[in-house]
Amino acid sequence: MLSTDEVRVIAPNLKRRLSGVTATIARLVPIQAKSVSIRATGPGLPAGLPYISLGKLVMLPRRTRRVFHARRNVEMLLGLFLKHVLRKNLKLLFTSASQRHHTAYTRLLISQMDAVVATSLKTASYLEREAKIILHGIDLNSFRPVVYREAKRGEMNLPSGCLIGCYGRIRHQKGTDAFVEAMITLCTLHDDVHGLVMGRAGEAHQDYIKALRARVDAQGLADRIHFLPEVPVEQMPDWYQVLDLFVAPQRWEGFGLTPLEAMACGAPVVATDVGAFGEIVTSDDIGRLVEPGNIPALTKACADMLENRTTLAEAGQAARCHVQRHFSIETEAQALVEVYHALLSQP
Repeated sequence: MLSTDEVRVIAPNLKRRLSGVTATIARLVPIQAKSVSIRATGPGLPAGLPYISLGKLVMLPRRTRRVFHARRNVEMLLGLFLKHVLRKNLKLLFTSASQRHHTAYTRLLISQMDAVVATSLKTASYLEREAKIILHGIDLNSFRPVVYREAKRGEMNLPSGCLIGCYGRIRHQKGTDAFVEAMITLCTLHDDVHGLVMGRAGEAHQDYIKALRARVDAQGLADRIHFLPEVPVEQMPDWYQVLDLFVAPQRWEGFGLTPLEAMACGAPVVATDVGAFGEIVTSDDIGRLVEPGNIPALTKACADMLENRTTLAEAGQAARCHVQRHFSIETEAQALVEVYHALLSQP
């Protein structure tokens, strides 16, 4: 077990509630720990993760240089406090996933970082300084195709036929209504098509999901468009593995892992051109890319994919191969470790 003096990289998570940042740290740190002495810190992290308590940060010896890898404003602020007030020997690294113009406060914090990583080309375009682009990756051992898809559907009490999924938080920003409208049309075109809507609608979005359910009921499609409860993260591969097609209809997104997760499980994707989706869905062999908020275009792209079911299945196989080549979690972890080593070795 490492002593605190031997810890060289700190990955803070200063938000108790589960978020994309929390999930990213939980995925990456165990892999990175194989090649660098890294520890996560903060609340809301899963048990068993290489960890150092927040209280021990203030006790870290000053003689040893370390990298402090922030992913939120509050974490950049903590890093600056540790470095300039407590005089810790830190190199500050920030990963930006935001695709909007930063506030003056955020720009000020970013300007004080020693290095910056962007999770996509679009994200980098909103930064006012140079950033290394490192796209997110997927655990290809957890997210992988299933051999007997129909058998798995039976085990999960799902209908046979063609299953199209849309997973994630249920709200206007995520485009759940666009998916529902597309599904209403697709269900009239294909007798065997079913839509799966899965995710959590927060308290502020209860009227939104009620309106979607009412819309489906009014069309007489409650037995074709299914609203499913959110499931634990570790169960998500099962729900991607049963799909013939995944739809990511977001109107805005920071990065967006769901298309990668679906593709890794052998489902091709129709996605809007937001977040990193344009850097993920790069050819018609693996899916389609459409303008955000354009429901007719989203519907047509899905309909085009469904025209030939053999081609659809081949697109799923190609999608899996694409993710294997370009988006493994090991590739992301190693790219970040290289940034850590570069910072640690600076004079």
